[in-house]
Amino acid sequence: MMRSLYSGVSGLQNHQVRMDVIGNNISNVNTTGFKKGRVNFQDMISQMMQGPARPNERVGGVNPKQVGLGMQVASIDTIHTQGSLQTTGVKSDVAIQGAGFFTLRAGDENFYSRAGSFGVDSEGFLVNPANGMRVQGWNAETVDGQTLINTSATVEDIEIPVGSKDPAQQTSEVFLASNLNKNTPLIPAGATEAQTQAGTWTVEYDVYDSFGSTHTLRIDFTRNPDAENQWIGTVAIDPEAEDALPQQVTVGGVDAADGETFIVEFANDGTLLSAQNGEGGLANQDMINVEVTYDVPRTSIPIDPETGAPQEGPVTQTFNLNLGRQGSFVDAMTQYASESSTKVFSQNGFPMGYLEDYRIDSEGTITGVFSNGNNRELGQVALATFRNPGGLEKSGDTTFQQSINSGLANIGTVGVAGKGTIVAGTLEMSNVDLAEQFTDMIVTQRGFQANSRTIQTSDQMLQELLTLKR
Repeated sequence: MMRSLYSGVSGLQNHQVRMDVIGNNISNVNTTGFKKGRVNFQDMISQMMQGPARPNERVGGVNPKQVGLGMQVASIDTIHTQGSLQTTGVKSDVAIQGAGFFTLRAGDENFYSRAGSFGVDSEGFLVNPANGMRVQGWNAETVDGQTLINTSATVEDIEIPVGSKDPAQQTSEVFLASNLNKNTPLIPAGATEAQTQAGTWTVEYDVYDSFGSTHTLRIDFTRNPDAENQWIGTVAIDPEAEDALPQQVTVGGVDAADGETFIVEFANDGTLLSAQNGEGGLANQDMINVEVTYDVPRTSIPIDPETGAPQEGPVTQTFNLNLGRQGSFVDAMTQYASESSTKVFSQNGFPMGYLEDYRIDSEGTITGVFSNGNNRELGQVALATFRNPGGLEKSGDTTFQQSINSGLANIGTVGVAGKGTIVAGTLEMSNVDLAEQFTDMIVTQRGFQANSRTIQTSDQMLQELLTLKR
Protein backbone atom coordinates (compact mmCIF):
# COMPACT_ATOMS: atom_id res chain seq x y z
CA MET A 1 0.00 0.00 0.00
CA MET A 2 2.77 2.39 0.88
CA ARG A 3 4.56 1.72 -2.41
CA SER A 4 1.85 3.36 -4.47
CA LEU A 5 2.03 6.45 -2.24
CA TYR A 6 5.75 6.88 -2.83
CA SER A 7 5.37 6.14 -6.54
CA GLY A 8 2.75 8.87 -6.74
CA VAL A 9 5.00 11.28 -4.87
CA SER A 10 7.89 10.63 -7.27
CA GLY A 11 5.53 11.21 -10.17
CA LEU A 12 4.38 14.53 -8.71
CA GLN A 13 7.91 15.73 -8.03
CA ASN A 14 9.34 14.82 -11.40
CA HIS A 15 6.38 16.08 -13.40
CA GLN A 16 6.88 19.35 -11.56
CA VAL A 17 10.50 19.37 -12.78
CA ARG A 18 9.24 18.84 -16.31
CA MET A 19 6.78 21.68 -15.85
CA ASP A 20 9.62 23.90 -14.63
CA VAL A 21 11.59 23.18 -17.79
CA ILE A 22 8.55 23.85 -19.99
CA GLY A 23 7.92 27.11 -18.14
CA ASN A 24 11.53 28.17 -18.70
CA ASN A 25 11.26 27.35 -22.40
CA ILE A 26 8.10 29.40 -22.79
CA SER A 27 9.53 32.33 -20.85
CA ASN A 28 12.50 32.39 -23.28
CA VAL A 29 10.47 32.04 -26.45
CA ASN A 30 11.78 35.44 -27.63
CA THR A 31 15.27 35.21 -26.15
CA THR A 32 17.98 35.62 -28.81
CA GLY A 33 20.10 32.49 -29.21
CA PHE A 34 18.21 30.51 -26.53
CA LYS A 35 18.24 26.72 -26.78
CA LYS A 36 15.26 24.86 -25.33
CA GLY A 37 15.42 22.13 -22.70
CA ARG A 38 13.79 18.72 -22.70
CA VAL A 39 13.09 16.35 -19.78
CA ASN A 40 13.31 12.58 -20.17
CA PHE A 41 11.92 10.20 -17.50
CA GLN A 42 12.95 6.71 -16.51
CA ASP A 43 11.57 4.24 -14.00
CA MET A 44 13.22 3.67 -10.63
CA ILE A 45 14.37 0.40 -9.15
CA SER A 46 11.76 -2.36 -8.94
CA GLN A 47 11.12 -4.58 -5.92
CA MET A 48 11.46 -8.29 -6.65
CA MET A 49 8.37 -10.19 -5.49
CA GLN A 50 9.36 -13.49 -7.05
CA GLY A 51 12.35 -14.39 -9.15
CA PRO A 52 12.27 -16.07 -12.54
CA ALA A 53 12.53 -19.85 -13.01
CA ARG A 54 14.06 -21.59 -15.97
CA PRO A 55 12.12 -24.23 -17.90
CA ASN A 56 12.66 -27.92 -17.09
CA GLU A 57 11.56 -31.23 -18.55
CA ARG A 58 8.23 -31.11 -16.71
CA VAL A 59 7.15 -27.45 -16.84
CA GLY A 60 8.07 -24.26 -18.65
CA GLY A 61 9.84 -21.18 -17.30
CA VAL A 62 8.34 -18.62 -14.94
CA ASN A 63 8.82 -14.86 -15.43
CA PRO A 64 9.93 -12.61 -12.57
CA LYS A 65 7.37 -10.69 -10.55
CA GLN A 66 8.45 -7.10 -9.82
CA VAL A 67 6.73 -4.02 -8.48
CA GLY A 68 8.06 -0.65 -9.62
CA LEU A 69 8.85 1.97 -7.00
CA GLY A 70 8.16 5.07 -9.04
CA MET A 71 10.03 7.17 -11.61
CA GLN A 72 12.82 9.67 -11.80
CA VAL A 73 14.32 12.27 -14.17
CA ALA A 74 16.64 10.51 -16.62
CA SER A 75 18.06 13.68 -18.20
CA ILE A 76 17.40 17.33 -18.86
CA ASP A 77 18.80 17.86 -22.34
CA THR A 78 19.64 21.12 -24.08
CA ILE A 79 18.43 20.89 -27.68
CA HIS A 80 20.90 22.66 -29.98
CA THR A 81 18.77 22.77 -33.12
CA GLN A 82 18.96 25.76 -35.45
CA GLY A 83 16.77 28.72 -34.54
CA SER A 84 15.17 30.90 -37.20
CA LEU A 85 17.07 34.01 -38.33
CA GLN A 86 15.51 37.42 -37.92
CA THR A 87 16.78 40.32 -40.01
CA THR A 88 17.61 43.39 -37.93
CA GLY A 89 19.67 45.51 -40.34
CA VAL A 90 22.12 46.32 -37.53
CA LYS A 91 25.67 45.92 -38.86
CA SER A 92 27.03 44.52 -35.59
CA ASP A 93 24.31 41.86 -35.26
CA VAL A 94 25.49 38.45 -36.42
CA ALA A 95 23.98 34.98 -36.41
CA ILE A 96 25.45 31.53 -36.98
CA GLN A 97 23.90 29.36 -39.69
CA GLY A 98 25.01 25.87 -38.75
CA ALA A 99 27.21 24.56 -35.96
CA GLY A 100 29.34 26.67 -33.66
CA PHE A 101 29.33 29.24 -30.89
CA PHE A 102 30.70 32.73 -30.52
CA THR A 103 33.56 32.89 -28.03
CA LEU A 104 33.27 35.57 -25.35
CA ARG A 105 35.69 36.52 -22.59
CA ALA A 106 35.05 38.01 -19.17
CA GLY A 107 38.27 38.34 -17.19
CA ASP A 108 40.10 35.03 -17.47
CA GLU A 109 36.97 32.97 -18.22
CA ASN A 110 35.71 31.98 -21.64
CA PHE A 111 32.02 31.70 -22.42
CA TYR A 112 30.22 30.47 -25.52
CA SER A 113 26.99 31.79 -26.97
CA ARG A 114 24.72 31.74 -29.99
CA ALA A 115 23.42 35.23 -29.23
CA GLY A 116 25.16 37.64 -31.61
CA SER A 117 23.73 41.02 -30.61
CA PHE A 118 27.09 42.78 -30.41
CA GLY A 119 28.26 46.36 -30.36
CA VAL A 120 31.38 48.50 -29.96
CA ASP A 121 32.23 49.95 -26.54
CA SER A 122 34.00 53.22 -25.74
CA GLU A 123 37.42 51.59 -26.08
CA GLY A 124 36.65 50.18 -29.52
CA PHE A 125 36.22 46.54 -28.51
CA LEU A 126 33.48 44.37 -30.00
CA VAL A 127 31.38 43.30 -27.00
CA ASN A 128 28.04 41.97 -25.89
CA PRO A 129 26.58 45.26 -24.61
CA ALA A 130 24.26 43.42 -22.18
CA ASN A 131 27.10 42.10 -20.02
CA GLY A 132 30.32 43.60 -21.42
CA MET A 133 31.82 40.26 -22.48
CA ARG A 134 34.36 40.79 -25.25
CA VAL A 135 34.04 38.90 -28.52
CA GLN A 136 37.07 36.78 -29.37
CA GLY A 137 38.79 36.44 -32.73
CA TRP A 138 41.90 37.69 -34.49
CA ASN A 139 42.93 41.27 -35.17
CA ALA A 140 44.57 42.17 -38.47
CA GLU A 141 48.26 43.04 -38.64
CA THR A 142 50.13 45.09 -41.23
CA VAL A 143 53.31 43.38 -42.45
CA ASP A 144 55.37 45.05 -45.20
CA GLY A 145 52.36 47.10 -46.22
CA GLN A 146 50.11 44.03 -46.46
CA THR A 147 47.17 43.45 -44.13
CA LEU A 148 47.20 39.91 -42.73
CA ILE A 149 45.01 37.97 -40.28
CA ASN A 150 46.85 35.13 -38.55
CA THR A 151 44.06 32.72 -37.69
CA SER A 152 46.53 30.17 -36.34
CA ALA A 153 47.38 32.49 -33.44
CA THR A 154 45.63 32.51 -30.05
CA VAL A 155 42.31 34.33 -30.10
CA GLU A 156 42.15 37.81 -28.60
CA ASP A 157 39.71 40.65 -28.00
CA ILE A 158 38.49 42.00 -31.34
CA GLU A 159 39.05 45.74 -31.68
CA ILE A 160 37.21 48.04 -34.11
CA PRO A 161 38.81 51.48 -33.54
CA VAL A 162 36.15 53.69 -35.13
CA GLY A 163 37.66 57.13 -35.78
CA SER A 164 41.24 55.86 -35.89
CA LYS A 165 43.61 57.06 -38.61
CA ASP A 166 44.67 55.24 -41.74
CA PRO A 167 48.15 56.60 -42.65
CA ALA A 168 48.79 58.00 -46.10
CA GLN A 169 50.56 55.82 -48.61
CA GLN A 170 52.57 57.12 -51.52
CA THR A 171 51.86 55.87 -55.01
CA SER A 172 54.34 53.20 -56.05
CA GLU A 173 52.42 51.64 -58.95
CA VAL A 174 50.27 53.25 -61.64
CA PHE A 175 48.61 50.83 -64.05
CA LEU A 176 47.96 52.21 -67.53
CA ALA A 177 45.78 50.45 -70.13
CA SER A 178 44.97 53.09 -72.73
CA ASN A 179 44.33 52.41 -76.39
CA LEU A 180 46.19 54.72 -78.78
CA ASN A 181 44.39 55.17 -82.10
CA LYS A 182 46.63 53.90 -84.89
CA ASN A 183 45.02 56.42 -87.26
CA THR A 184 46.04 59.45 -85.17
CA PRO A 185 47.73 61.95 -87.50
CA LEU A 186 51.40 62.90 -87.15
CA ILE A 187 52.19 66.40 -85.89
CA PRO A 188 53.95 68.23 -88.76
CA ALA A 189 56.82 70.66 -88.22
CA GLY A 190 55.51 74.12 -87.37
CA ALA A 191 52.08 72.67 -86.55
CA THR A 192 49.30 74.92 -85.36
CA GLU A 193 47.75 74.51 -81.93
CA ALA A 194 44.77 72.73 -83.44
CA GLN A 195 47.04 70.28 -85.31
CA THR A 196 49.03 69.66 -82.13
CA GLN A 197 45.87 68.90 -80.14
CA ALA A 198 44.55 66.61 -82.89
CA GLY A 199 47.78 64.59 -82.88
CA THR A 200 48.14 64.35 -79.08
CA TRP A 201 46.33 62.03 -76.70
CA THR A 202 46.46 63.03 -73.03
CA VAL A 203 46.02 60.77 -70.00
CA GLU A 204 45.64 62.29 -66.52
CA TYR A 205 45.37 60.65 -63.12
CA ASP A 206 45.87 61.61 -59.49
CA VAL A 207 48.86 60.18 -57.61
CA TYR A 208 49.87 60.65 -53.97
CA ASP A 209 53.13 61.34 -52.21
CA SER A 210 54.12 59.90 -48.83
CA PHE A 211 52.49 62.84 -47.02
CA GLY A 212 49.11 62.21 -48.68
CA SER A 213 49.30 65.24 -50.97
CA THR A 214 47.60 64.83 -54.35
CA HIS A 215 49.56 65.41 -57.57
CA THR A 216 48.33 65.29 -61.14
CA LEU A 217 50.15 62.86 -63.40
CA ARG A 218 49.77 63.82 -67.05
CA ILE A 219 51.13 61.85 -69.99
CA ASP A 220 50.92 63.27 -73.52
CA PHE A 221 51.19 60.62 -76.26
CA THR A 222 52.15 61.59 -79.84
CA ARG A 223 53.11 59.33 -82.75
CA ASN A 224 56.84 59.04 -83.41
CA PRO A 225 57.44 60.46 -86.93
CA ASP A 226 60.68 58.49 -87.23
CA ALA A 227 59.33 54.99 -86.58
CA GLU A 228 56.18 53.01 -87.30
CA ASN A 229 54.13 51.70 -84.34
CA GLN A 230 55.96 53.95 -81.86
CA TRP A 231 54.54 56.66 -79.62
CA ILE A 232 56.39 59.28 -77.60
CA GLY A 233 55.11 59.74 -74.05
CA THR A 234 55.84 63.00 -72.25
CA VAL A 235 55.42 62.88 -68.48
CA ALA A 236 54.53 65.91 -66.36
CA ILE A 237 53.75 66.12 -62.63
CA ASP A 238 51.36 68.94 -61.65
CA PRO A 239 51.62 70.56 -65.10
CA GLU A 240 49.02 73.23 -64.26
CA ALA A 241 50.87 74.42 -61.14
CA GLU A 242 52.97 77.56 -61.21
CA ASP A 243 56.07 75.44 -60.65
CA ALA A 244 55.75 71.98 -62.16
CA LEU A 245 57.54 69.31 -60.15
CA PRO A 246 60.80 68.15 -61.71
CA GLN A 247 60.83 64.50 -62.70
CA GLN A 248 63.15 61.93 -64.19
CA VAL A 249 61.87 59.18 -66.47
CA THR A 250 63.90 55.96 -66.43
CA VAL A 251 63.40 53.01 -68.77
CA GLY A 252 65.32 49.79 -68.29
CA GLY A 253 67.64 51.45 -65.82
CA VAL A 254 68.58 54.22 -68.27
CA ASP A 255 67.55 57.82 -67.63
CA ALA A 256 65.91 59.82 -70.39
CA ALA A 257 68.16 62.64 -71.52
CA ASP A 258 65.43 65.28 -71.27
CA GLY A 259 64.09 63.70 -68.06
CA GLU A 260 60.49 63.50 -69.22
CA THR A 261 59.97 61.36 -72.31
CA PHE A 262 59.87 57.68 -73.18
CA ILE A 263 58.90 55.66 -76.24
CA VAL A 264 56.24 52.96 -76.39
CA GLU A 265 56.46 50.44 -79.21
CA PHE A 266 53.65 48.16 -80.37
CA ALA A 267 53.69 44.98 -82.43
CA ASN A 268 51.90 44.77 -85.77
CA ASP A 269 48.93 43.10 -84.07
CA GLY A 270 48.43 46.14 -81.84
CA THR A 271 49.72 44.58 -78.61
CA LEU A 272 52.44 46.05 -76.42
CA LEU A 273 55.99 45.22 -77.51
CA SER A 274 58.45 47.32 -75.47
CA ALA A 275 59.30 50.68 -73.96
CA GLN A 276 62.54 52.62 -74.38
CA ASN A 277 63.92 56.14 -74.45
CA GLY A 278 66.23 58.15 -76.65
CA GLU A 279 69.23 56.72 -74.82
CA GLY A 280 68.36 53.19 -75.90
CA GLY A 281 67.22 51.65 -72.61
CA LEU A 282 64.64 48.90 -72.97
CA ALA A 283 61.99 48.05 -70.42
CA ASN A 284 61.46 44.56 -69.01
CA GLN A 285 60.29 42.31 -71.83
CA ASP A 286 57.60 40.63 -69.70
CA MET A 287 56.00 43.38 -67.64
CA ILE A 288 56.69 46.76 -69.25
CA ASN A 289 57.47 49.39 -66.62
CA VAL A 290 58.57 52.99 -66.85
CA GLU A 291 60.05 54.43 -63.66
CA VAL A 292 59.14 58.01 -62.81
CA THR A 293 61.02 59.91 -60.08
CA TYR A 294 59.83 63.33 -58.96
CA ASP A 295 60.59 65.89 -56.29
CA VAL A 296 58.08 66.48 -53.49
CA PRO A 297 58.50 69.93 -51.96
CA ARG A 298 58.15 70.37 -48.21
CA THR A 299 57.54 73.50 -46.21
CA SER A 300 60.08 72.51 -43.55
CA ILE A 301 63.58 71.09 -43.76
CA PRO A 302 63.28 67.29 -43.65
CA ILE A 303 65.50 64.97 -41.64
CA ASP A 304 67.76 62.56 -43.47
CA PRO A 305 66.52 59.10 -42.34
CA GLU A 306 70.03 57.63 -42.58
CA THR A 307 72.08 60.29 -40.76
CA GLY A 308 69.40 62.03 -38.71
CA ALA A 309 70.75 65.39 -39.86
CA PRO A 310 68.62 68.04 -41.60
CA GLN A 311 68.70 67.92 -45.37
CA GLU A 312 67.87 70.70 -47.72
CA GLY A 313 65.67 70.68 -50.72
CA PRO A 314 62.76 68.48 -51.77
CA VAL A 315 62.23 64.81 -51.06
CA THR A 316 62.55 62.47 -54.05
CA GLN A 317 59.89 59.82 -54.56
CA THR A 318 59.45 57.19 -57.25
CA PHE A 319 56.62 55.19 -58.82
CA ASN A 320 56.36 52.66 -61.63
CA LEU A 321 54.23 53.43 -64.66
CA ASN A 322 53.05 49.93 -65.53
CA LEU A 323 52.10 49.72 -69.21
CA GLY A 324 51.06 46.06 -69.07
CA ARG A 325 52.37 42.66 -70.07
CA GLN A 326 54.13 42.19 -73.39
CA GLY A 327 51.85 40.70 -76.03
CA SER A 328 48.72 41.17 -73.92
CA PHE A 329 45.67 43.25 -74.72
CA VAL A 330 43.98 42.74 -71.34
CA ASP A 331 44.79 45.56 -68.88
CA ALA A 332 47.68 46.69 -71.08
CA MET A 333 48.33 49.49 -73.56
CA THR A 334 47.28 48.73 -77.13
CA GLN A 335 47.35 50.34 -80.56
CA TYR A 336 44.22 49.62 -82.53
CA ALA A 337 42.39 51.63 -85.15
CA SER A 338 39.67 52.75 -82.75
CA GLU A 339 39.15 55.77 -80.56
CA SER A 340 41.93 56.48 -78.09
CA SER A 341 40.90 55.86 -74.50
CA THR A 342 41.94 57.41 -71.22
CA LYS A 343 42.30 54.46 -68.92
CA VAL A 344 44.43 54.47 -65.82
CA PHE A 345 42.56 51.68 -64.10
CA SER A 346 44.30 51.81 -60.72
CA GLN A 347 47.07 53.22 -58.55
CA ASN A 348 47.99 52.19 -55.02
CA GLY A 349 48.41 55.51 -53.25
CA PHE A 350 45.93 57.29 -51.00
CA PRO A 351 45.73 60.17 -48.51
CA MET A 352 45.27 59.83 -44.78
CA GLY A 353 41.78 58.72 -43.75
CA TYR A 354 39.63 57.88 -40.75
CA LEU A 355 37.75 54.69 -39.97
CA GLU A 356 34.11 55.65 -40.50
CA ASP A 357 32.28 52.35 -40.66
CA TYR A 358 32.72 48.59 -40.76
CA ARG A 359 31.10 45.52 -42.25
CA ILE A 360 31.02 41.82 -41.28
CA ASP A 361 30.86 39.24 -44.05
CA SER A 362 29.79 35.59 -44.15
CA GLU A 363 33.27 34.42 -43.11
CA GLY A 364 33.26 36.61 -40.03
CA THR A 365 35.82 39.00 -41.52
CA ILE A 366 35.41 42.57 -40.29
CA THR A 367 36.24 45.12 -42.99
CA GLY A 368 36.80 48.77 -42.10
CA VAL A 369 35.52 51.54 -44.38
CA PHE A 370 37.84 54.57 -44.31
CA SER A 371 37.15 58.12 -45.38
CA ASN A 372 39.98 57.96 -47.95
CA GLY A 373 38.14 55.23 -49.85
CA ASN A 374 40.10 52.30 -48.46
CA ASN A 375 38.45 49.09 -47.36
CA ARG A 376 40.82 47.29 -45.02
CA GLU A 377 40.42 44.09 -43.01
CA LEU A 378 40.33 44.78 -39.27
CA GLY A 379 39.86 41.28 -37.87
CA GLN A 380 37.90 38.05 -37.98
CA VAL A 381 35.37 36.51 -35.59
CA ALA A 382 36.25 33.06 -34.23
CA LEU A 383 33.78 30.19 -33.81
CA ALA A 384 34.01 27.31 -31.34
CA THR A 385 32.61 23.80 -31.71
CA PHE A 386 32.41 20.89 -29.26
CA ARG A 387 32.25 17.14 -29.68
CA ASN A 388 29.29 17.05 -27.31
CA PRO A 389 27.50 20.42 -27.23
CA GLY A 390 24.82 18.84 -25.05
CA GLY A 391 27.44 18.57 -22.31
CA LEU A 392 27.88 22.34 -22.03
CA GLU A 393 26.77 24.00 -18.81
CA LYS A 394 24.40 26.95 -18.97
CA SER A 395 25.93 30.00 -17.28
CA GLY A 396 23.19 32.61 -17.62
CA ASP A 397 23.13 35.57 -20.02
CA THR A 398 22.40 33.02 -22.79
CA THR A 399 25.93 31.66 -22.48
CA PHE A 400 27.49 28.25 -21.95
CA GLN A 401 30.69 27.05 -20.33
CA GLN A 402 32.87 24.08 -21.14
CA SER A 403 32.36 21.04 -18.92
CA ILE A 404 34.18 17.74 -18.43
CA ASN A 405 31.66 16.04 -20.72
CA SER A 406 31.44 18.63 -23.49
CA GLY A 407 34.97 18.14 -24.76
CA LEU A 408 37.48 20.89 -25.38
CA ALA A 409 36.54 23.90 -27.46
CA ASN A 410 37.72 23.62 -31.06
CA ILE A 411 38.23 27.28 -31.95
CA GLY A 412 38.77 28.18 -35.58
CA THR A 413 37.51 30.09 -38.58
CA VAL A 414 34.08 29.97 -40.18
CA GLY A 415 33.37 26.96 -42.38
CA VAL A 416 36.35 24.91 -41.16
CA ALA A 417 35.95 21.53 -39.37
CA GLY A 418 32.16 21.58 -39.54
CA LYS A 419 31.67 25.15 -38.35
CA GLY A 420 28.77 27.10 -39.80
CA THR A 421 28.68 30.41 -41.61
CA ILE A 422 27.95 33.87 -40.27
CA VAL A 423 24.99 35.94 -41.44
CA ALA A 424 25.46 39.64 -40.72
CA GLY A 425 22.57 41.95 -39.91
CA THR A 426 20.53 39.11 -38.40
CA LEU A 427 19.99 37.43 -35.05
CA GLU A 428 19.21 33.79 -34.29
CA MET A 429 15.94 33.52 -32.42
CA SER A 430 15.00 30.94 -29.80
CA ASN A 431 14.33 27.43 -31.07
CA VAL A 432 11.31 27.07 -28.75
CA ASP A 433 8.17 25.87 -30.57
CA LEU A 434 5.14 27.16 -28.65
CA ALA A 435 2.79 24.55 -30.11
CA GLU A 436 5.11 21.79 -28.91
CA GLN A 437 5.51 23.37 -25.49
CA PHE A 438 1.78 23.80 -24.93
CA THR A 439 1.19 20.19 -25.96
CA ASP A 440 3.89 19.04 -23.52
CA MET A 441 2.29 21.24 -20.87
CA ILE A 442 -1.06 19.47 -21.30
CA VAL A 443 0.59 16.05 -21.14
CA THR A 444 2.60 17.08 -18.06
CA GLN A 445 -0.48 18.47 -16.37
CA ARG A 446 -2.37 15.23 -16.95
CA GLY A 447 0.56 13.20 -15.67
CA PHE A 448 0.72 15.33 -12.51
CA GLN A 449 -3.04 15.04 -12.07
CA ALA A 450 -2.97 11.25 -12.52
CA ASN A 451 -0.18 10.88 -9.93
CA SER A 452 -2.15 12.98 -7.47
CA ARG A 453 -5.07 10.62 -8.05
CA THR A 454 -2.79 7.71 -7.21
CA ILE A 455 -1.96 9.28 -3.85
CA GLN A 456 -5.60 10.14 -3.19
CA THR A 457 -6.79 6.61 -4.02
CA SER A 458 -4.04 5.03 -1.90
CA ASP A 459 -5.05 7.24 1.00
CA GLN A 460 -8.67 6.12 0.67
CA MET A 461 -7.55 2.47 0.70
CA LEU A 462 -5.53 3.09 3.89
CA GLN A 463 -8.57 4.72 5.40
CA GLU A 464 -10.65 1.65 4.59
CA LEU A 465 -8.00 -0.52 6.18
CA LEU A 466 -8.14 1.52 9.40
CA THR A 467 -11.90 1.13 9.61
CA LEU A 468 -11.82 -2.71 9.46
CA LYS A 469 -11.58 -2.96 13.27
CA ARG A 470 -14.85 -1.19 13.89
